[in-house]
Amino acid sequence: MIIAVDVYYEENRAKSVGVIFQNWEDAEPLDIITSYTGNPHEYEPGSFYKRELPCIRELMKNTDINEIHTIVVDGYVYLNNEKRPGLGHFVYREFSERIPVIGVAKNAFHNNEAVVKEVYRGKSTKPLYITSIGMELETAAQHIQRMYGEYQFPHLLKLLDKQTKEGQR
Repeated sequence: MIIAVDVYYEENRAKSVGVIFQNWEDAEPLDIITSYTGNPHEYEPGSFYKRELPCIRELMKNTDINEIHTIVVDGYVYLNNEKRPGLGHFVYREFSERIPVIGVAKNAFHNNEAVVKEVYRGKSTKPLYITSIGMELETAAQHIQRMYGEYQFPHLLKLLDKQTKEGQR
C-alpha cells in the first residue's frame, strides 16, 4: 500500500492525516487515518522536519507499517543539489531506510534542479516538483504523473489536503 501524509497546525496541536491507497491510478482511498499531536515543535527555518516528523511518526502508529511500500510527503526529500536533507529524507531514515519516500512540492526551491524532476499534469502549465529516496527519481515522477485526476495536483493528494484542513479554523 501507499500512504500520502500531511500535517496541519493549529495554535497548540497538529492534525496529521494519511490517505492510504493500493495503486497509483486509484480514484478512491482504501482508508484515511488521522492523529493529533499536542504542542508541536515551533517552526524553525531550514529545519521543518523537526516540526513535521514527530506528527508523521504518531500518525504512522495507526497503520501496519509492514503493509506500506511507499510514503508520499508534502515537501522535498532533498533541499539542494548537495542533497541537504529535507522532510522526506528524515521520514525515510525514521522508517529504517526501507520504505521509499516521494516528495511532492508545489513550489520550486533554489539550487536543487539536479535532484528534482518537474512533472506537468493535465493541462497545467505549472509543474509539481518531485524528489525521492529509496526509489529512482524517474520512477517516482512517473508514479505521480500516473495518479488519478486531470489537474496539476492528483485527486488523492487534493483529498489529503482537504481532509487535513477539515474541521480546522
